[in-house]
Amino acid sequence: MTTAPVHRLISLVFQLGTLALALACRPDSDQITFQIQAMSFANSEWSEPVPLPAPVNSPCQDQTPTMSKDELSLYFLSDRPGGFGNLVSTTGCMDNFDLWVAQRSSTDGAWETAVNLGPAINTARNDGGPALSPDGHLLFFSSDRATPGILHDIYVSRRADPKDDLGWGPPTPLGPDVNTALHEAGPFYSQSAEDGSANLYFYSGSDNGATTDIYYAPVTRDGETRGPAVLVSELSYPGRPDGFVTVRADGKEILFNSGRPLTPGGANAFDIWVSTRSNTHDAWSAPVNLGPPVNTAFAEFQPDLSHDGRTLLFIAGVGRGGLGGFDIWMSTRTVNGKEEP
Repeated sequence: MTTAPVHRLISLVFQLGTLALALACRPDSDQITFQIQAMSFANSEWSEPVPLPAPVNSPCQDQTPTMSKDELSLYFLSDRPGGFGNLVSTTGCMDNFDLWVAQRSSTDGAWETAVNLGPAINTARNDGGPALSPDGHLLFFSSDRATPGILHDIYVSRRADPKDDLGWGPPTPLGPDVNTALHEAGPFYSQSAEDGSANLYFYSGSDNGATTDIYYAPVTRDGETRGPAVLVSELSYPGRPDGFVTVRADGKEILFNSGRPLTPGGANAFDIWVSTRSNTHDAWSAPVNLGPPVNTAFAEFQPDLSHDGRTLLFIAGVGRGGLGGFDIWMSTRTVNGKEEP
């Protein structure tokens, strides 16, 4: 593709606290015993965000970040050179989006050069919105490879070795409990620490991201759906785009991007919003704009929380800075040590 109008770019972009849990596991015969350590995020604050440096960000589009549980692998979509589409000479970028992964040796180490996930995952069409299961065996993502136009469906791929970032098997679509004739994208797999249940959050709409709502569907640890998707009405604003959720590991905090107005009757703005709940069986609270320093007058999209809830990745446009196009930004949460009531 050559240059895209703003609404097309935004559409592609959209395609594509209480308690945090530190989970330590040890084998006990054939069972895995989880030890849960509670940490308070009461009155915590987000630091001034910074763009991730090259080689993660590039002059092309870099979006939909998601980190592995150990924070040593970073998955994202990009149209940088080296993908499975066609190189556009006027931009130096590809005419499609592929999924890429960058690795590092430690959580305070530098990210290495990102690697394309290869033909087992990527196609010459648009593939984006990666999401990993906590155990690292499942990769969910969206793609328009088998849909008319640029509407997306959600796919799942599996791997035996959760450390092998290039070991993904052939992806399969999730089926009619999730995928419909509408646009489904932005998956996030959340597993409850309270009862072990797991849900796949995603967004769906009829117009490729302009007016979408947030849904969830029960999905097993093997990546199989267990029932039809359910609208999350308390997080979905009528007639505006809501999606790309990320849920804290304890299931009690959710962040997502939305194009809803900042105030009733006010102007619409693409920002990151947050909602909480007391337990995983409650409805989500009324969403609150995450505010500065994460949100600005520019558009902020596609949040991703680290497993410990202390690092937030998201994307922002060239107006905010960075290397060009949409870049991946990072903010960290400062915890003051006070326990929430």
